[in-house]
Amino acid sequence: MGKKEISFLVLSDSGSPIKQINASGKIIRYALFFLAAGLILSGYFAYDYVALKKAFLNNHYLQSKLSVQQDEVTNQRKQIQFFAGEISNLKAKLIDLYNFEKKIRSIANIKNKKKNALQEGLFGVGGSAPEDLDPKIALSEKHDSILREMHEQVEELNVAVKEQTEGFKSIITYFEEQRSLLASTPAIRPTQGSVTSTFGYRISPFTGLREFHKGYDIASHNGAPIVATANGTVSLSEYNGLSGNTIAINHGHGMVTRYAHASKLLKKPGSFVKRGEIIALVGDTGRSTGPHVHYEVHLNGMPVNPDNYMLN
Repeated sequence: MGKKEISFLVLSDSGSPIKQINASGKIIRYALFFLAAGLILSGYFAYDYVALKKAFLNNHYLQSKLSVQQDEVTNQRKQIQFFAGEISNLKAKLIDLYNFEKKIRSIANIKNKKKNALQEGLFGVGGSAPEDLDPKIALSEKHDSILREMHEQVEELNVAVKEQTEGFKSIITYFEEQRSLLASTPAIRPTQGSVTSTFGYRISPFTGLREFHKGYDIASHNGAPIVATANGTVSLSEYNGLSGNTIAINHGHGMVTRYAHASKLLKKPGSFVKRGEIIALVGDTGRSTGPHVHYEVHLNGMPVNPDNYMLN
């Protein structure tokens, strides 16, 4: 059996003679094999190139993304350090406020019935704060721990601020009560004139006998204004026998003042009056030796010396 050959005819469009090329089947098979192998290798290298290029692009994207995330982490750590410093500053300011409250209470002799968070040791014995957060701490090493400490100290600050607010509120309440007490404490003369009789024992101008005089007599001209000596509510406004036209004011805190022998009463029971407000006019009604005001101050139901409550 002879060797099989394959003939190839090469045609030309230039009119040249037809060329015939003969090749054995073995050579053709080798040629086809190497052609297929070349195509496979070319495809592999092309795929590998595309994959490598894609991996390169992905790696470049990931590096860019990682760089952005690292910048964000760096900024976040800087913010954490900043807030750590702010927390420490807030603690210092809160301690200053606490010490300021103590100073006010000491000056005004105001006792604090309720101990606040600082006194109870929330910020340590004697009002000292816990150890400050270090804003320069290496966050890469203690990132979680400083966040936990910040969270705990913020909670402590919230409690301490609430208690400190209550402390200042109690001081404000105290001063408001004191202002109310001062406004309700008799402090001026009920009218202008000369004192004709003081508080204490005297010889009665009517009987000539020794008697206890429960108030102050201030002589003035008929119709002169009589003013309230402190804020209060009119509890009596009527003709009252020997006292004549009498008006009484309840100032609260166990304090009551009375104004007798008026020619005219200008306020009715239940009326609220302020210190210096005109409540009646000087007269000589009742048992009187002339136009004057008989002025009394009662504390818890007992008459006391009005001179102790006259600043003018």
